[in-house]
Amino acid sequence: MWDWFIANAVWILVISAVVLSVLLIARQQVRASIEKAVPKKWLETLHNSINLALLVIGGISLMVIILALAAITLSREGAHVIITPETIQRWFLQHGIFILIIIVISFLAYRFVKFVMPEVVERSVRMRGRGRRAREELTKRSRTLSSLLTYIILVIILVAALFMILSEVGVDVTPLLAGAGVAGVAIGFGAQSLVRDILNGLFILLEDQYNRGDVVRIAGIAGIVEELNLRRTVLRDLDGLLHTIPNGEVKTSSNFTKDWSRAHLNISVAYKEDLDKAMSTIRKAWEKMAEHPKWSPMLISKTPWLLRVDAFGDSGIVIKVVGETKPMTQWDVMGELRRRIKIAFDKAGIEIPWPHVKLYFGEQPADKGLTCPACSHINPPGSKFCAHCGASLGSR
Repeated sequence: MWDWFIANAVWILVISAVVLSVLLIARQQVRASIEKAVPKKWLETLHNSINLALLVIGGISLMVIILALAAITLSREGAHVIITPETIQRWFLQHGIFILIIIVISFLAYRFVKFVMPEVVERSVRMRGRGRRAREELTKRSRTLSSLLTYIILVIILVAALFMILSEVGVDVTPLLAGAGVAGVAIGFGAQSLVRDILNGLFILLEDQYNRGDVVRIAGIAGIVEELNLRRTVLRDLDGLLHTIPNGEVKTSSNFTKDWSRAHLNISVAYKEDLDKAMSTIRKAWEKMAEHPKWSPMLISKTPWLLRVDAFGDSGIVIKVVGETKPMTQWDVMGELRRRIKIAFDKAGIEIPWPHVKLYFGEQPADKGLTCPACSHINPPGSKFCAHCGASLGSR
């Protein structure tokens, strides 16, 4: 068994290192996924179990890595080498110190990147978007880009540290690099949809189409972006449903909250009303709303910048109201504006029309008599019953 372990120690080391790396990188995502899937009343019970399971798996992976390193070292020194304090000391001085230095430098580099990256990205984004982007928009974009760049740099650091450690213990990394290249090509052909998702996700982030916290419509689904990475976009719609959309499916993206938003309403009034009075009432409702301390910060346009007669409807005249608002506030603004317009119309006596139908039967000339609705026979004026079929002619 030990001979087999020594013969396959390199691959065992690589697999164990990958498992440990995935565990370290994805532990927060694993916890978050479990917390979403499990009812809240069971979370306290599961927290300790989850932490224990992650600790056990990580500990086993670390022990296997240490054994694999020892097996590689033994195979390098010879199968019948005698392990003594002197041989351990000699190996530690020759290789162990450098391995510890690689591990410490990699850890410090990751902590430095994790600490510095949000500040660097936020400063860069703010310099590029100065004067054009709202502060909330810049914060959302900074958060999205910093988390993505930190994750990518972490993967690069782990891979580089792994190959440096393997090279230090005497493993020829050239076959591993060649095998990784071949595996990459095979994965590229076998997982074309995954590659498409990643490439499309990269362009989404670079082109700043949308960020975490935006309200968008993609792939026919509208909702708020709860998660965004290179492979997928996670949306939660108004009903609370969580939609996971591969980035490769995003052909067209509609962002409702990019830089600024717009309140757009069509208000109908009855045909008999004075349009100038109605339009003035609507304008005053918006302007009073812009003076309110609660609603003023949400409004960019302090008066409707476009107010016109938009259409002659079936039951009323349509007046269009348009104004700019801060991102994600347009729905609240439109709801409050409708309420204020209804109150203002009631005070001013302006009628808001509703669909109704007026039936017109036409007029019967008195000299031609009355037409029977049953048999179309023409009866003399003043007749109550049809002379042909006896049907009632009604009161005409």
